[in-house]
Amino acid sequence: MTEQEIQQESAFDSVAFLKTLTNRPGVYRMIDASNTVLYVGKAKNLKKRVSSYFRASGLSSKNRVMVSQIANIEITVTHTENEALILENNLIKELMPRYNILLRDDKTYPYLFISDDPFPRIGLHRGAKRKAGRYFGPYPSAGAVRESLHLLQKLFPVRQCDDSYYQNRSRPCLQYQIKRCTAPCVGLVSKEDYQRDIEHTILFLEGKNQQVLDDLSEQMAMASAGLEFEEAAIIRDKVASLRRVQERQYITSEQGDLDVLAAIVRDGITVVEVSFIRGGRSLGSKSYFPKGSGNSSEEELLAAFIPQYYLGKNVPSEILVSHNFDDMALLQEVLKTESKHRVVIRRPQRGNSVRWMKMALTNAEISLVQRLSSRSNFLKRFEALQEALNLEEMPKRIECFDISHTSGEKTVASCVVFGLEGAIKSDYRKFNIEGITGGDDYAAMNQALSRRFLRLQKGEGKRPDLLLIDGGKGQLTEAISVMTELQLDIDILGIAKGPARKPGEETLFLVGQAGEVNLSADSPALHLLQQVRDEAHRFAITGHRQRRAKVRNTSPLEAVEGMGPKRRQKLLQQFGGLQEVQRAGVEDIASVEGISQSLAQKIYDAFHDEK
Repeated sequence: MTEQEIQQESAFDSVAFLKTLTNRPGVYRMIDASNTVLYVGKAKNLKKRVSSYFRASGLSSKNRVMVSQIANIEITVTHTENEALILENNLIKELMPRYNILLRDDKTYPYLFISDDPFPRIGLHRGAKRKAGRYFGPYPSAGAVRESLHLLQKLFPVRQCDDSYYQNRSRPCLQYQIKRCTAPCVGLVSKEDYQRDIEHTILFLEGKNQQVLDDLSEQMAMASAGLEFEEAAIIRDKVASLRRVQERQYITSEQGDLDVLAAIVRDGITVVEVSFIRGGRSLGSKSYFPKGSGNSSEEELLAAFIPQYYLGKNVPSEILVSHNFDDMALLQEVLKTESKHRVVIRRPQRGNSVRWMKMALTNAEISLVQRLSSRSNFLKRFEALQEALNLEEMPKRIECFDISHTSGEKTVASCVVFGLEGAIKSDYRKFNIEGITGGDDYAAMNQALSRRFLRLQKGEGKRPDLLLIDGGKGQLTEAISVMTELQLDIDILGIAKGPARKPGEETLFLVGQAGEVNLSADSPALHLLQQVRDEAHRFAITGHRQRRAKVRNTSPLEAVEGMGPKRRQKLLQQFGGLQEVQRAGVEDIASVEGISQSLAQKIYDAFHDEK
């Protein structure tokens, strides 16, 4: 079965959907025409995983039947792959999709448990938390817990045996002989010393025992200096594994029931992303696109959305919002009266609630991009562009050029292409600019356009209907010069930011038309041009960063502003290698001494920048 046949069999437009799907980790929900969830899955890379369901061959019969029923796919982006695992479990238990039930049971995720005994034991726990003691988790799998127990046993010799085995010992077992236990069963360790090991274990599991990682890092450095590379590799792997043990989970928290509302208004499209937290567990999110609110601010959008959404429904005790708005206190009182319980509406400032909001905003951003990239939306915008510019024919292919450099270093020009179906990424091009004075954007633009359209003259590539230049009259003059020299008759449009550089205040210059063209902030034509320009800017910056890193022969860490050699060394030692840094979350990176929250965010972004 070909991809086209799969698409015809299903009402779902997989081609358009996959074009805008992110490469980040997260959870996807496959939904049928009756709005019933068919399947819930998690992915390290959402684009790759979901694309696999729509490949030309190799699908199982079960998956072919499931794909034929798909009417929509909803996604929730998470910060790390581990968070996706936890969220997947929560959703499967909540929604019970029929295609999951065939393969999965409804077991809860396991926890690490430290008992409340005179000589406590540490072990795996699954099920209701009835026993007295401390619970840590949840963990993605029982294997992850067992690996953690094995590692903790090496660090802190706390007993892991069952109580029945422990209470019937008359001599130390093998674990004592190999220094994995201090034999409290036969009194070979004092209660005080044993309790110290328990406290260290708890501190480590709470993420507070930084000294353990520091010691291991020092051991690794000493082994490397002594040319004991095999020993250094073993310690490195232990550091990486310990980081995974300590990795914080934000899909489950100590909080109770709350909703997280993130609002974004852009290019005439509005979205409110509602994330649902129940009993401290994330149950995913849902995107809403209110009509008639394209000219509203985020504050106005939330003020209008919340009463319509919550009045007459069950209201959680807390509602987190991305923006403060007028009458928040009044609306809070109304919801309190209606629901007959205390309701708090607030913008988060610190702690886990900020993390929830960041995740909601990320999902809102992705939902907005997908809506902006829909075929029907693009067709309307192209039609509006023809009318706004008074063009004889509707353009079907737009090419936009932009320039990126750092103080003139390693200049890169980007060319992005948009058609009636959205971004045509296979036709994107990057041009490494050479032989010009550093920082001369006009010369860079001239070189990029000359190289692109010389190829067109030789029969390479497709001809654009409209050439969009990001810049003012200087860049536009270069474009006119190149088109004149190559004798190409292509409509050229310059787009320059206004004095305040705010979206909606752009000035357009159409070659051959006298004067400026100013479109209203809610113009679909302007929204299309803004989207194309912003994509060209993003692609140029990405190309420049890649070129700069390649020339310097560096890792992504060395391209991060503020990451000197000492910080890089410390970070790599603490995580045991670059791959473990890549999979870590922002808070895990920020736990390393000398790395602030803002720097940790830059490091995370360096590894997760959308291509």
